[in-house]
Amino acid sequence: MINRNDMLELTRRMNPSRSCFDRIAGAYINGAGEVDETFNVHFGNLSASDRAKNLELAKAVPFSRTNDQLKEYTFPITSKGKDSMWQLLTAVQECGLKNDALMEVLYEQIADGYPVDHEVAIFVFHGVYDIPVKAKDKQSLWESEEVYDFIICTVSPLIDDYEPGEPVWGFLYPAFSGRSSDSDKIAVFHEDPERVAEGLMYKLVGKYVL
Repeated sequence: MINRNDMLELTRRMNPSRSCFDRIAGAYINGAGEVDETFNVHFGNLSASDRAKNLELAKAVPFSRTNDQLKEYTFPITSKGKDSMWQLLTAVQECGLKNDALMEVLYEQIADGYPVDHEVAIFVFHGVYDIPVKAKDKQSLWESEEVYDFIICTVSPLIDDYEPGEPVWGFLYPAFSGRSSDSDKIAVFHEDPERVAEGLMYKLVGKYVL
């Protein structure tokens, strides 16, 4: 089960004044499921308005209804081998989105598992959060307890030229569990929990999840 307070703690680091993101990359997928265009930039190089818009996209995942829209899944051992999605996600996270070849593979895998007949945008954010130590009274101290290095992915329909709408699917990896990084788990977001993206779930955790 996901702790709601953990997700709220993350979202507090997703605002223009103190954003935890250092990079954003993405792809625009046409109605045939093919990658049309891609981008990959330092988050700080975006305009103030673009930073604000993209932060809202990223926040949609951890700020969603926990254990309803956002659920946590464990990668089975059989889904963590060579050429697995787990291996790909780990590599993307560890390179901080800076390997364009890896990003291309990720976009293609998501587009393949999320078939649609309309244009969509896949955005990926890389963030680093210095998790502060909490005192016994649950108040945060200044010292960093752990550095949480993570990625957030969102899939949104395009509502205008290269303008994504609200995310309909996404994930947070590694999972943020017990205020700590857990690379054995992933938190997956469905805007409509009754309409599970079964193809993507199969790609992620090696089985259909209802």
